[in-house]
Amino acid sequence: MADKTDSDTSIKTNSGRGMSRTSIAVLIAALVLAGGAVIYRAVTDGTNEAAPVVAEAELPPTIEALKTAAEADPLNPGPWQELGFAYYQTEQYGEAARAYRQAIEGDRGNAVLWSSLGEARLMASDSVEMPTNAVSAFEKALELDPTDARARYFLAVKKDLAKDHEGAIADWLALLEDTPPGAPWENNLRQTIEQVGKINNIEVDARIAAANTQRPAAPPAQALTAGNAIPGPSREQIAAAGAIAPGEQRDMAVSMVESLDAKLRDNPANPDGWVMLMRSRMTLGEPDKASQALKDAIAGNPGDADRLRKEAAALGIE
Repeated sequence: MADKTDSDTSIKTNSGRGMSRTSIAVLIAALVLAGGAVIYRAVTDGTNEAAPVVAEAELPPTIEALKTAAEADPLNPGPWQELGFAYYQTEQYGEAARAYRQAIEGDRGNAVLWSSLGEARLMASDSVEMPTNAVSAFEKALELDPTDARARYFLAVKKDLAKDHEGAIADWLALLEDTPPGAPWENNLRQTIEQVGKINNIEVDARIAAANTQRPAAPPAQALTAGNAIPGPSREQIAAAGAIAPGEQRDMAVSMVESLDAKLRDNPANPDGWVMLMRSRMTLGEPDKASQALKDAIAGNPGDADRLRKEAAALGIE
């Protein structure tokens, strides 16, 4: 990741390379929310049921192809949701918001579409505050489905932005209590609670342990749909990570990257996780370890070898 400004304070890595406070803050925030996990997705058809996820070996359709399919059927929410997801993944947040809004025209009672719209609006905004149109979308999602994880998460972020850190943590803990084991957002949510607690000197370890005892024993099928996954990082988490002292930022980032590395070695069939690890290693100034991560990624995901090499080349990994 490139330095944001020439005035950013640099932190020397073990390899002697400079790393800006901005870049390491972004790295921490990405690891806090993404946690090295695949960002799951749900594609709904006219029956509002989740469609099967496309096999990893298949090449995804281009945005132009998705746009053509969506425009051919304006009131079919499925293609518009898929288009919105594609725009979001390529950081075209304004376009993502417009696509999700059109999807809602075909399915106004879909909470996942409303919370996806809220997130896209949030990311499209340049404001340091949560935009009102994002808040209204999250609130609509909760009106339709009080269990919507994404809406609950971001409305807690709104409290955190308003300096109600205790209130935000309480809401995130309540969400953790309702989170079934294995949910896509489980680790991300726990790490967010820990991070905000650390930044604001709020003890959370015992409260997380207590919340874990209240969690459901088995994951309901709908609760684990990809549409409820919490993506990231948001501007708020980047700003929060940047508030930590430079030395602590470095130590925290290293610890989180090593944790991600260990998880991938236990469960290597996760190409997206390996891409995050490679990116993280380069941000920390560890090109040799990034190269090793590429080799390990290909060994664990031979069907994704071409994609992994392209991702690595874009990061400057040899």
